[in-house]
Amino acid sequence: MKQEKQEFCSRFSLTSDESIDWGDMDAYQHVNNVRYFRYFENVRIAYFEKAGITQLMLDTQIGPILGSTDCKFLAPLTFPDNITVATRVSQLKEKRFTMVYEVFSEKLARVVAQGHGEIVYVDYNSGKTCAVPDTIVNSIKALEASFKWM
Repeated sequence: MKQEKQEFCSRFSLTSDESIDWGDMDAYQHVNNVRYFRYFENVRIAYFEKAGITQLMLDTQIGPILGSTDCKFLAPLTFPDNITVATRVSQLKEKRFTMVYEVFSEKLARVVAQGHGEIVYVDYNSGKTCAVPDTIVNSIKALEASFKWM
């Protein structure tokens, strides 16, 4: 199983390990679908921290907003389990970028969910979209340097 997880992690620029809590499950005895979006959010915010996005937003009021998100559920998660949530930027445009997410279950030894998030850049002072700042573009490119998508 370690090999499978290592191979999974090698496809992403950032991963985060989490434990499934009993309270994450719903009446159908599997993790509720809303929790997956929380897993995506947690790894997205960790990526923002690593790329300097959060600090630049605090300094300039120019930053990201989640424009859209989706999730494809491949297998149900249940308690107890440990998961690895992973992300990377798959596409970078002038005013937005796309993040891909996957959730790997240690108990099932496989990917159990895949998703995307469209991140739009906004000038919070004017309320209008704006270009992704060059410092952030360069930071994303550095984090994603091992991937050939650009």
